Amino acid sequence: MTFTEQLLQELAEAGGRLIKSGSGPELEKWPSRVATARRSGRIPETKELYGGWCRGGYEIKLVNMPAWRLAPLEPVPVPSRLARPHSVVRAMQNEPQPLGLTKSVQGRALRLIQALIIATENAGHSSAAGQTGFAPPPHRRHRASPHFTITAQGQTVEFLVLQEQDRTEHVATEKELAEAKKKSWIRIPRFDYTPSERLRFVLSGGQPHRASEWSDTPGRSLKNQLAEIVQEVTLRGEAAERRRLDEIEAARQKRIRWEAAMDEARVQYAEAYRVRHFEAQEAAWRHATGLAEYVSAVRTRVDAMPQGQTRTEAETWIDWAATRVERLDPLNTPPRLPDIPEPRADDLRPFLGHWSPYGP
Repeated sequence: MTFTEQLLQELAEAGGRLIKSGSGPELEKWPSRVATARRSGRIPETKELYGGWCRGGYEIKLVNMPAWRLAPLEPVPVPSRLARPHSVVRAMQNEPQPLGLTKSVQGRALRLIQALIIATENAGHSSAAGQTGFAPPPHRRHRASPHFTITAQGQTVEFLVLQEQDRTEHVATEKELAEAKKKSWIRIPRFDYTPSERLRFVLSGGQPHRASEWSDTPGRSLKNQLAEIVQEVTLRGEAAERRRLDEIEAARQKRIRWEAAMDEARVQYAEAYRVRHFEAQEAAWRHATGLAEYVSAVRTRVDAMPQGQTRTEAETWIDWAATRVERLDPLNTPPRLPDIPEPRADDLRPFLGHWSPYGP
């Protein structure tokens, strides 16, 4: 039994997921073993083998291939000449050196872009030209401005078209050797780089599915990979749309929870207001009872006073005080629940927990 067959058997027995634990060289071999298994040709056509480090060690999974990877792709026709160039391609043609490419590959690159844009527009997407007259250095290509963009369902995918470089061993000239001998800071380059006939499309923006780069290879030209790029743009647009709808639904659910919290806060606010009103009535009753006792004590003292102006003035005060006590005593009116005033935002804040009274 080969290693791949043994691994597939273990995955089948484990339900499609394994975690190889341990330490040292034995554990470190698993990434290369998984890569070997992928190349073996023994992985079922409808399955994909994944490997990656996790907290417990190295995780290996055999999962069903997504439906989009199994879908047949229609080849994208590439025109033999640009009879009616798209406006994006026309913007490139107007540059002295379109896309920063050498003349030997400019025509082919523009025809590939024309075919790609027409195919994506037929799928309902839109395109726009970017900075069409430059080629970014290799170390900045992932942050460079795009040559053109294609937008699918609101998701903009940026494209750079690059010319691959051939690398050869550099043979130092006599002049370079002499300069390096005289000046210690001069370094003779190890390699020479020359533009090749191969092209590379670099995509950025959105959620990658198949890949983010496509290039000419000995076995497959970019022409034969355009259908995958068209599908990639569509998949990124669909993923963006799903994410947008998920965000809308998440916001809707959040608002529902917030509105429920606000309703509950209003209920709690009303109850708290009634309790405060109740406590205020009890405090008013105690206050009025105390005042009534005081007025009664004053009346007893005044009744013992001799007739005269002083007693008359005291009796006038007693009449006034008794009236005030009667008004202050809440028991003199039938009890009823208070009217609840409309709460302000800050009135509800103590009952909302982590929510804001101003919105979800």
